[in-house]
Amino acid sequence: PGTGRAVQCAIKDLNEIAKKETGETLKGAVLIAASDMPLLDTKTLQSLVDFHNNHGNVATVLTAVLDDATGYGRIVREANGDVLRIVEHKDANAGELEIKEVNTSVYVFDATVLCDAIANLNSQNAQGEFYLTDALEHARKFGHVGAMSAPDPLSVEGVNTRVQLSALAKAYNKRVCEHWMLEGVTILDPDTTWIEDDVTLAQDVTVLPGCFLQGHTNVLSGAVVGPYTTLIDAQVDEDAVVERSRVQESHICRAANIGPWTYLRAGNVLGEESKAGAFVEMKKAHIGNGTKVPHLSYIGDANLGEHTNIGGGTITANYDGVHKNHTSIGSGVHVGAGNLFVAPVNVSDGVTTGAGSVVRHDVPADSMVYSENTQHVIEGWKPSWER
Repeated sequence: PGTGRAVQCAIKDLNEIAKKETGETLKGAVLIAASDMPLLDTKTLQSLVDFHNNHGNVATVLTAVLDDATGYGRIVREANGDVLRIVEHKDANAGELEIKEVNTSVYVFDATVLCDAIANLNSQNAQGEFYLTDALEHARKFGHVGAMSAPDPLSVEGVNTRVQLSALAKAYNKRVCEHWMLEGVTILDPDTTWIEDDVTLAQDVTVLPGCFLQGHTNVLSGAVVGPYTTLIDAQVDEDAVVERSRVQESHICRAANIGPWTYLRAGNVLGEESKAGAFVEMKKAHIGNGTKVPHLSYIGDANLGEHTNIGGGTITANYDGVHKNHTSIGSGVHVGAGNLFVAPVNVSDGVTTGAGSVVRHDVPADSMVYSENTQHVIEGWKPSWER
């Protein structure tokens, strides 16, 4: 077992592939990295390869300088800066344990040197393993063994437990939040605000506690997000407010007001100064400027014009069991409470609907529509168990 044994297995396969493709054994530079560093990026790896090639090294190790080097292999250098050897923590003496420069388990080797080095590994150490680090000492017979210090120690921090993963994620997220605060974003509580790398925030955005900003979310100046809001691939324009809501792949235009407890599924566009209020769900809905859906409604596969008001408890019944059908409601429409629009249906501009209406057919402009539901009252009635 051990890192050296893992590379022995990999090199065997790589040599076989190289022979099939070129007729020769593996040539050139070989990059080796441990798989437990979630923040290791291609920029760092490319810098290491360039450093290796530019210095004419036969082997190069990526290092980091840590205040607490417990558990890491120590880099022992010669006076000229070349790497003499790497000593694993369990094998280090008292003097070597004082060294703060550590091995990150990321290397570049000349392929020929690597093949020779791993063929000569042994397991004579405290753990009884084949150490890849021993290959560096062997490589010194062929030329210079160099080391490049990682520009960002966080990028090479290893993770072996869920506890370490959580701590690393928190440290990285803190850095992301600090970046945006220095760019002019107000983040009230960075400890409860999580922002992914591809998110962009404009100056004077305010992010309140408990928010998750994910994917390619973009928030423009003056917008207020949160508290307790999740944005996934969302576009939030200037001066919009999104409170206690979940928004996915939707565009919230200038000064629109979302929430609390609103669920915007994919494909929505909410116009300027529009509103989607408490316990409103939308999917593939285009909401015109100034239109309001204040509460307790489902608007799916629908277009709503400008300055329309949707009464509480309104449903667009878009699914017939096979297809999703479309509802169109025009501008200046006043929809009463508890309405049901059975799609496909078109309601033109200026229409007023009565409370409790079920709209099954198209409605012409500037008209009134209501469902005539007769109310029945039985006086003195009691349930059977009370008679």
